[in-house]
Amino acid sequence: MKRDILFKMIVFLAIISLILTACSSTSSTNSQKPSDTKAKNAENINTEVQVDAPFDGWVEGLPKITAPEGFDWKQFEGVELNVITENTPPSSALAANINLFEDVTGIKVNIEQSDLGTVVEKTSLDFNAKSAKYHVIYADPYQILAKHSQHFVDLNAFIDEKTMPAIPGGLEDFIPSQLEVNGYMGDTEALYTLPYDNPTMVLAYRKDVFEKYKDEFMADKGFDWTPGPDLTWEQYYEAAKWITEKAAAGEITEVKYGAGHQAKQHDSLMNDYSNILAAYGGDYFEDTELGAVGKSNPGKSAMTSDAAKKSAELYKKIIDVSAPGSTSWDWSGLGEGFAAGDIAMAPEWHEFSSMFENPDSSKVVGKVAWASLPKGDVRHAHSYGGTGIGINKYGTDEEKKAAWLFLVWATSPQAQYMILKSEVGGSTPTRHSVYEIEEVQKGMQAGTEESKQMPNLLPMKVTLEAWEEENVYMRPKVPQWPQIDTFIFTELSKMLADQQTPEETVEEIAKQSNQATGN
Repeated sequence: MKRDILFKMIVFLAIISLILTACSSTSSTNSQKPSDTKAKNAENINTEVQVDAPFDGWVEGLPKITAPEGFDWKQFEGVELNVITENTPPSSALAANINLFEDVTGIKVNIEQSDLGTVVEKTSLDFNAKSAKYHVIYADPYQILAKHSQHFVDLNAFIDEKTMPAIPGGLEDFIPSQLEVNGYMGDTEALYTLPYDNPTMVLAYRKDVFEKYKDEFMADKGFDWTPGPDLTWEQYYEAAKWITEKAAAGEITEVKYGAGHQAKQHDSLMNDYSNILAAYGGDYFEDTELGAVGKSNPGKSAMTSDAAKKSAELYKKIIDVSAPGSTSWDWSGLGEGFAAGDIAMAPEWHEFSSMFENPDSSKVVGKVAWASLPKGDVRHAHSYGGTGIGINKYGTDEEKKAAWLFLVWATSPQAQYMILKSEVGGSTPTRHSVYEIEEVQKGMQAGTEESKQMPNLLPMKVTLEAWEEENVYMRPKVPQWPQIDTFIFTELSKMLADQQTPEETVEEIAKQSNQATGN
């Protein structure tokens, strides 16, 4: 009898043990963390073999997005990324086609577009709170990166991680000067962003006006006024003044003014003036190596130099004979003024070409040509305004990895080609490979079908030259720049309003800059 009871107890305990083991196994399976799944995924990855990513729209001749064999493009499905960016052409194009990324990855992307000032303000608040409301940041190198680089992920961590997708074409496919100014701060140890856009100032002009009145102008002034590498800023002034006077007298009817500028009390004014300052050998600081990787302390201001005084005097003269709206225009206002057909010449960001060639927004379709900006005593100088995109370091590991997939896709040659052809985009690529394909080469030639499909390629021959080291101007990349920028355009605005002389203006800029930097 006792043996029967003992046997039944043993059987009962065995059954209970089996049930508990099963429950434990089920619980373990059901409670398995996503990181455990990803660890298993990582075990199945073959880093020796690269496989094409499952994105549509490959273009022959462009590097493809690839990942190690076995990489699961859906492993971050359900992650939601918030992207903050200036309202620029590439951002509009990406937003319009974001389903291409979301369908492949399962990652939800919200793209918030605002003016640059708002982006700077919201990004600063997010960083100061050490939160990650925004996971991907449009990091203007001067307004954001120079001041906040410590809040960005070092992208080398992802580049070196062989189980993650690589940058298609490698870093060497990016235009070197743009990678340097957009990606680094202080040194090249950490890479904070990948080049995203590259607006650069070149000269838009009305070719019909310059061709029609060329002989008459030469008879009056004795030089060829055709915009190009030989035209000086003094000659630009003479041409602008001549056209404005002839138009006022009714002798020129195609335009009202010889030139237009983005001379509003705004960041645009600093950029507009910088073209002339740098062309005459001037800069904002004595240290002229601040426009690449930048420095934490720029040293003393150089705005009391002869070049600074001369450039300020000439800039004042030019604005005095330009369209009166110039002092109320930023880059958008100038673009609209030129597109309205009122202006013969305008130093403008090259990506406005799509506006000028759009019959819905322009009266000058087919009448615009592009040239390098005039030269000064020392060189040609073209203000560069490009930006990179980076990752907020305060996101979770999962969000940062999902953001890396977005960066790889958004800056890929494939995406840049898509943006170039987009009806809501049109931004020009930051990569060598895109410019090398035949269709893009044809698009740089006026009158071709490709140039009509991609009008922002029309200024690219002169823009590519403007990107050469001897022709490009990179403003100082220092943490104090947002404050110093405000000093510059505020004092220049006073000069343009005849409240102070050019000499007083540059001396005041120097004084305030030195106070801001402690020099």
